[in-house]
Amino acid sequence: RPEPARAPAPEPGPKAPAADRDRGGAAASGAGRGPAPSVPVWRRRFAAGAEWYVRVVALLNLVAGLIEPFRQQVQRANRGDFFTPVLVASGFTGALFAGLLAVMLRRRKRAAWTVTTVLVAIYTALFGWALAYVDYSEHPFNWISALITVALLVALLIGRPVFTARGTRGNVVLAAVVLVAGGALLTVLGAAVVRATYPDTPPDWGDASLYVLLRLLTLSGVVQVADVDVPGWVDLGINLFGAALLLIALRVLFRSPRGHVAQQPEDEQRLRDLLARHGARDSLGYFALRPDKAVCWSPSGKAAVLHRVVNGVALASGDPIGDPEAWPQAIEVWHRRLREQGWIPAVTGAGEAAATAYTRVAGLRALEFGDEAVVETAGFTLEGRAMRPLRQAHSRVRKAGYRAVVRHHRDIPDGEMADLIRLADAWRHGRTERGFSMALGRLGDPADGDCLMIECRDENDRTCALLSFVPWGGHGLSLDLMRRDRESDNGLVEFMVTELLLRGAAGELQVARVSLNFAMFRAVFEEGGRLGAGPVLRLWRAVLRFLSRWWQLESLYRANAKYRPDWQPRYLLYEKSTELFAIGLANAMAEGFVTRPRLPAVRRRRNGPHPGGAAADVPVG
Repeated sequence: RPEPARAPAPEPGPKAPAADRDRGGAAASGAGRGPAPSVPVWRRRFAAGAEWYVRVVALLNLVAGLIEPFRQQVQRANRGDFFTPVLVASGFTGALFAGLLAVMLRRRKRAAWTVTTVLVAIYTALFGWALAYVDYSEHPFNWISALITVALLVALLIGRPVFTARGTRGNVVLAAVVLVAGGALLTVLGAAVVRATYPDTPPDWGDASLYVLLRLLTLSGVVQVADVDVPGWVDLGINLFGAALLLIALRVLFRSPRGHVAQQPEDEQRLRDLLARHGARDSLGYFALRPDKAVCWSPSGKAAVLHRVVNGVALASGDPIGDPEAWPQAIEVWHRRLREQGWIPAVTGAGEAAATAYTRVAGLRALEFGDEAVVETAGFTLEGRAMRPLRQAHSRVRKAGYRAVVRHHRDIPDGEMADLIRLADAWRHGRTERGFSMALGRLGDPADGDCLMIECRDENDRTCALLSFVPWGGHGLSLDLMRRDRESDNGLVEFMVTELLLRGAAGELQVARVSLNFAMFRAVFEEGGRLGAGPVLRLWRAVLRFLSRWWQLESLYRANAKYRPDWQPRYLLYEKSTELFAIGLANAMAEGFVTRPRLPAVRRRRNGPHPGGAAADVPVG
């Protein structure tokens, strides 16, 4: 399932309390804070020109690494009197270096601007020295390269106000430590390899270390030391490890703030007030109360956007909370905040109205990537040919002696709730708790008394499965938690959902609609299997069916299709197509499909005990 996300925004109206603060980061943009002074268009154009130059250079370096004649021409120019423009260096190392700078410049990182400007300034000084002291009577001075380099320096200086995104505090020190410590380690190891692989009498440790160090500093073979001559694979290995060390140090230098959340109690109460007035608009609204989301308010306090920073992506989900008239201001502040921090903007699981607002205000692009299954209880019945499989499954489970017990969380005694939490955690079998966009991340919190619990009990009154739903406005429910004992009979989940829908249709429960699971790429599975489907659609369906062996893609769609739901489209919003991989990885990490390896003790100290214990492994940041 997808999830909601929130952030701050400027809008007319009275000031609201300040938004939450990030641990280890700057304070979130407070309500009532006006937008930062806009940078003139002409400065932005110079900054864009510098960024595109670095992009083109990265492509040229990649081509030079693939095409040997072109690479030889570039190397001949660099080693002779004709310098190439700045950052043009044949090979994959130069391509990776320039590509990393281009990405960080596009994110408006101040550190990337500093590194690029220093390099261009040094290169410009080199051109000035060559023009003043080198005799060019035999070879003409390369005015084209010089002018391109100077023009890039001017563009960077003019566009400096555009690059405002700052990194995590301590990035410079940590990057220096990585570079110095890694360089020392590689120098020692490289000297040992040089001595071990030398064909004749090996050089002493001083000459071998100096040889390796110079190769690491230049990442080339332009310097020879004491006639040290080693096999080509040793030189290649030293250069590769040196390039990797440089890129790692730069990546550390360009790190964005992690965005750890410290949501305040008053924020949760204000969110609950907004949900009480506007919660019926979005089935994912209640999931905004997750503790691992940073909340930012519009100046009037009428709307909020919540987000979580995952791997450098400011991941929002669902629709903004609150009055739709205040959505644009909340979205604007969220977008401004992530620009200040250098995060990638992304929204997952937005409805059509929210997707339109994000597209208009933040300039994001929309991609429909799945549908939410919503069932209206009015008129729901098991009669008819189409409902035959569900009717048979429901009848089989009921005849086996099972029954459904439906209660609100507030009506469950503390002792029974503790037992249900223990069962839900045990049935997870130690696996990572999944869910972010359509999961609350906790069970048994006293503040969630309006949530609905459905238990499936056998003839011995033993609980064998359970479902937990969060409120969706005054007369709706949204599926949150779904667990069952794997040793119990099949069909228990279908039995509980069917019982809920039947009781809602009969008026036993004040439930008008129920949001079930989210089915990714539902249209592909449905349309790709029909007669007349095109070859591209059939191929895409075959790929998704193959991936369904590891992830519940098709099975989740089939399971929800049994209830004949209304399919509500949900959208993925992004800014650049090149960022889709990073956004997809961030989604997978947030939902728990991809996890970073951590020691259990470290994780417990970092996250603390989780209320209820059923969803104890919810990563933050």
